[in-house]
Amino acid sequence: MSRSIVALLLVLSCCPVAAAEDTARVLIVVGPSNHPPGSHEVAAGGRLMRHCLDHMKNVRGLTTDIVYRWPEKDVRAAASTVVFIGDTFPPNRFSDPKQKLAELDEMMRRGCGIVCVHYATGLRGEDVMADGDHPLLRWLGGYFANRTCPHHESFARIYRDARIKPTSPDHPISRGWKPFTLHDEPYINNYFGKDENKLAANVTALATSMLPPEKPMRETVAWCVDRKDGGRGFGIVMPHFYKNWANQDLRKFILNGIVWSAKLDVPKEGVIATLPELSKFKPDSIEYVPR
Repeated sequence: MSRSIVALLLVLSCCPVAAAEDTARVLIVVGPSNHPPGSHEVAAGGRLMRHCLDHMKNVRGLTTDIVYRWPEKDVRAAASTVVFIGDTFPPNRFSDPKQKLAELDEMMRRGCGIVCVHYATGLRGEDVMADGDHPLLRWLGGYFANRTCPHHESFARIYRDARIKPTSPDHPISRGWKPFTLHDEPYINNYFGKDENKLAANVTALATSMLPPEKPMRETVAWCVDRKDGGRGFGIVMPHFYKNWANQDLRKFILNGIVWSAKLDVPKEGVIATLPELSKFKPDSIEYVPR
């Protein structure tokens, strides 16, 4: 073997290879849903998010898994952040919720991120303590309190023209998206702790809307938290209607939040990902499934 080849091999052996641990991994967990076609569509929504994350044009170093049941230990251990979509917080809807919450707590204590989309931000009365305590309050910074909760009631109502405005324009999650208007069901009077609508010091309001129209108040409809364990949480109470995933500003908002929760840099223009036809993600609604 020539000296030049030997020298080259020595140099290559000393050069660091791109480490697998430098790759962030997003785990999307799709929970149960019993909503009619066209609303929620949690399985299609999960597949859509995975597609967008897998086809980002300006973010590298991220891979995505999706499961339709509680994830196995090795999948949980590999996740940099976990994204929940479903009818109320999925760990409480799967069997043996106490065990599921304990396993999720292990993920959170190591600094894993968490994202909840629309009704996945929700808890029922049976899920919470009498005073409203639940780990999700600390992991996510707040939650939608179902009307069965004993301590607080959030409100779900469909609005023809809900105008969503950014409230923390300097935050990375706010990059690249503009105010938008949706025919949707952004939850209001969400629960952020015993001080009612006052957010904790480590929780940031990201978007608000003046709702309801007949008696408008500035309602927080998306927020994030920097947790003491080093993890990050992002909650957003939209979209209710599957068709609203086509809204570029809403979609960028959600993708930004997922990327941020995985501790990757959000580009200054926000996440750019091209969305194909919504029907390709096989929703139940005949409105989007080709005949």
